[in-house]
Amino acid sequence: MFSSPLADAPAIREPRHEPVAHVIRGDVVEGIHYGSVVVLGGDGEGDGEGDGGGEVRFRLGDIEAACYPRSALKPVQAVAMVRAGLPLDGELLSLAMGSHSGEERHLAGARRILDLAGLSEDDLRNVPDLPYDPAVRDDWVREGRPPSRLAQNCSGKHAAMLYLCKLNGWPLADYDDPTHPLQRVIAGVVGELTGQRIARVSVDGCGTPLFAVSLHGLARAVARIAAGSPGTPEFRVADALRSHPEMASGAGRDTAALMRAVPGLLAKDGFEGVQVAALPDGRAVAVKIADGANRARVPVTAAALALAGVEPRLLTGFAGEPATGGGRPVGGVRPVAALDPSALLGAPDPTRARR
Repeated sequence: MFSSPLADAPAIREPRHEPVAHVIRGDVVEGIHYGSVVVLGGDGEGDGEGDGGGEVRFRLGDIEAACYPRSALKPVQAVAMVRAGLPLDGELLSLAMGSHSGEERHLAGARRILDLAGLSEDDLRNVPDLPYDPAVRDDWVREGRPPSRLAQNCSGKHAAMLYLCKLNGWPLADYDDPTHPLQRVIAGVVGELTGQRIARVSVDGCGTPLFAVSLHGLARAVARIAAGSPGTPEFRVADALRSHPEMASGAGRDTAALMRAVPGLLAKDGFEGVQVAALPDGRAVAVKIADGANRARVPVTAAALALAGVEPRLLTGFAGEPATGGGRPVGGVRPVAALDPSALLGAPDPTRARR
């Protein structure tokens, strides 16, 4: 656990995002994705701006404004639940921090957690939905199956929250209320691992509280989880996610593929273009794409990981979808020049002149 005093909450403002990726078609910039990126070094690395969760090695855009991590915060929520007594491990713990595709293994896993608690789908308070994966959703509709709380992509998290409440004797009916003992425990761990006070509390798409932190704080939190020592809740969470990445996402999902491609990597995506990733030595990246576009999230994350020192050959499959013309590749989404690894080898940080 970290005993350093918490920094002030990040400022709530319109983020000062900068270009992070260009949409190229025939050597012409057809579009621009804005956003922010932070790369944290491991032990002994960085530029002296860190505070114990990994020093800032690279930054682009506004990494200190308040933002909503969305589902990228789920590993932090999972650490809080494990600390509070959640006994899950392995694939079920991975599902507890998942934004799953709605495959049968995900529904079966959520049912197993509910069975352990002696509860049913009716006790869940997430929003009924169809499966997230388009192919699974199409099958679901073709079979005439209605939206379901189990099929909604956060059902594993909600089932785990109910299980923990049952074990601790906490009320079940309002476990998603920000004043509930469970959510207060989670808020405390969010503050501890990010190293800062929470700027604002809202409601995520699934109905649970959503905490606004900075992108820098989010990267610091995931770095601390990835670098957790064996036997700690942080290690249990990191090990579950790294060992069972498809339970937190699904077949063919990019974040699971990224964890399979980079040994030891912990990664989690979130709606509205948020991505975090970290290695066991504390190196970490956090990305926010301003317009929420997944087509920019993946290649920008890969570029940030290269800046963090990940071998580029491991990231070749994450360059993003090509732009096509007449059925042929004619371009694609390309990270801006500042995200080239040479930026750490003497090229100036383009944000420094403006800070």
